[in-house]
Formats: sequence, C-alpha cells, structure tokens
Amino acid sequence: MASSAPADKKPASIQSLSRALAILQAIAHRRDGIGLSELAKEVELHSSTAFHLVKSLVSLGCARQDEHNKRYHIGPMLFGIAAAALDEVELARTAEPFLDELALATGETSHLAIRTGHEVVVIARKEAASPFRISERTGVPRPAHATALGKVLMAAMPVRNRKALLQSPTLTALTPKTITDRRRLERELARVAADGIGYDDGEFHPEVRCMAMPVRGFTGNVVGAIGISAPIYRLSLEDLRAKADLLRGITDDLSAALGHNAE
Repeated sequence: MASSAPADKKPASIQSLSRALAILQAIAHRRDGIGLSELAKEVELHSSTAFHLVKSLVSLGCARQDEHNKRYHIGPMLFGIAAAALDEVELARTAEPFLDELALATGETSHLAIRTGHEVVVIARKEAASPFRISERTGVPRPAHATALGKVLMAAMPVRNRKALLQSPTLTALTPKTITDRRRLERELARVAADGIGYDDGEFHPEVRCMAMPVRGFTGNVVGAIGISAPIYRLSLEDLRAKADLLRGITDDLSAALGHNAE
C-alpha cells in the first residue's frame, strides 16, 4: 500500500499554480524582459521546470516571448484582465481615499472624472471642509470643453482623435468665459497636454474655478482626471496654482495605486 504524502506538502496543482504566479511576478518586475536562465534562478526552479511552466503561460497568453532576444514579458491576457478590473466602479473605489486626502490637504472639493465622447462625468467626489460648498452631483454629464477635468481628458487623446472630436459638436458657451473658438481650444489643449494641468476659470460655472490633472493606469494611458474646485471669491488663479504640487502628488499616488510605473 502506497504511503500518503507528507501533511505539509502542497498538492501538485497548488504547487504548480504557486510556481506560475512566482514566474509571472518575476517577469512583471523586469521592464526589459527576462531570459529563461535568469528567470529560473529568480524563482529558484530547475531550468526545465521553469521552461515548461513559462511555455504553458505563453500558450495561455499570460506571458509572451520576444522572438528576437527570447526574453519573456507579460502577455496580453493579463493586460486584458487588468483593464477589465479597472472599470468605473473599481476606479472610483480606489480613488476614494485619495480624494479624501486631497480635499483635506487643499480645503477644496475634489473630483474624479472620466470622458464619454464630448462630455465628462464625475464618478466620485469629496466635499470641502469649507462652509461654502458647490452643489454638484456625481454621474451628471457636462461639456468637456468647459471644464478643467474635460480639458485634461481631451488633451490626453491622440492629436488626430482630438481634432476629429472637436469638429462635430457646437462648443456651447455656458458662461461668458467658455472657450467656443476651436482654434483657441486646440491651443489650450496643446498647452494642457504639455503642462499636464488644466484650468477652468469660471468657464462652466461663473462663480467657480477648477484645476485638474491626469490619472494614469498600468499601461501609462490616462484613465481619468482628478481636480479641485472652489468659489472664485475665495480662490484666485494664483491661489489655485499654488496648490498644484498637492494635486500632482495625489494624482501620482493614485496612478501608482492603479499600477502605473512613472519610471
């Protein structure tokens, strides 16, 4: 009668899964890829064992091998899984503590928004501690061209797509300060793309100023924008700009939490 396996020994399926995850982690930490011998050493496996496991991962799309230098990289399936996980609900949930921190640090209302066509939708917000609060609701679309959040999100688009987007709609004037000239808006978006910061100086609401910056996901693409808003009487543009470093720090931290590697 065959003896049973030791009680502390993992079943073969669990052991293989643990090894596969270790391999994926080792690959993920090497931006330039990793060779088989180096990979085997990293995960402390015999080369033949590492080879068979990584070969299976490649066949499943979880890893890929560069045909030129034979180094392994993270595969398209994992990017797809990560992208699916980064939906609006998860993005808003992840952003909540960062919005809280931003509102506390600046004393202003903070927002997280995404773009849908020519509009932006605020999917999460944190009220300012100030007794004066701006009455806004999440989930309500607003014209992208008239908001700091929208400018940041449009500026992140490829130039060709951005210009095509600006051709179709009428740039409605919501206040006397709303930019309605396409050429002027294109210049503004080019500046936002270069500086990584957008402003709304009473362009959406005549009594409100806003500032926003992009949030990036694991691929480096912009997945949303975070901004702060305050009444014009309390915050000049200079005062708003003085808070830019605080906003940048929060957006960088949220981006890192979403898997973005700034390096």
